[in-house]
Amino acid sequence: MKKLLGYILTPVFYFFFFLTLIIFQPVQWVCYRFFGYKAHKRSVDFLNFFLTYSQVFLGNTTTFVNTQNLPLNQPIIFVANHQSMYDIPGIIWFMRKYHVKFISKIELTKGIPSISFNLKYGGGANINRKDSKQAVSEIIKLGRRMKDNNWSAMIFAEGTRAKDGQMKPFQVGGIATLLKGAPDALVVPIAIENSWKIVQYGGYPLSTAESIRWTVLPPVSTADKNAEELTLAAEMAIRSFLKQPVKV
Repeated sequence: MKKLLGYILTPVFYFFFFLTLIIFQPVQWVCYRFFGYKAHKRSVDFLNFFLTYSQVFLGNTTTFVNTQNLPLNQPIIFVANHQSMYDIPGIIWFMRKYHVKFISKIELTKGIPSISFNLKYGGGANINRKDSKQAVSEIIKLGRRMKDNNWSAMIFAEGTRAKDGQMKPFQVGGIATLLKGAPDALVVPIAIENSWKIVQYGGYPLSTAESIRWTVLPPVSTADKNAEELTLAAEMAIRSFLKQPVKV
């Protein structure tokens, strides 16, 4: 039934999803060119509000749980499992007061309405995966911006999407590099559930009546931990919450 409804509702969802991207492209341009970072960020926040709640056209629900009292005067590295591109809008919208930035492939800075503009001018790190020196340099620069502005960054530490929802081992590289630029950053895990189900049949049809959920977990204790230990601790916290075993 979910798949059958998907054939009917997916075109409606895509229409409103891409209409939102098209509308916010000039909105972002005006905000950035004439009013600066704060106005541009506000426009990106509302872009992601509409992208997050466009799931209503598929009959999907979105729930974001954050009971953590996280500081606003300290950079934060959010670490999450990754299931689909629909993980991202909710994090930007619900965690907007933390100024969350992303590490993205440089190819995404061109050709996608609204998304490419934000990636190019929003303060994140756009990396060339074929040029490790450039990638490391850009991530360190992001870490420094985090330190200078008390911004946050989002790391999907698996390195790729888990299309069946089963977590892959976390990679330490991104977190270790960010910590070089922002050594005092707090590490906070976020557990993502069920967004993989939206695309379980592919791009068409999308699945319907799914319950997407993000849960912010307690910060990882940084006392006497190096980057590898922090990454493993974040992974174990998410695995424990999602009740997923460690892959050998």
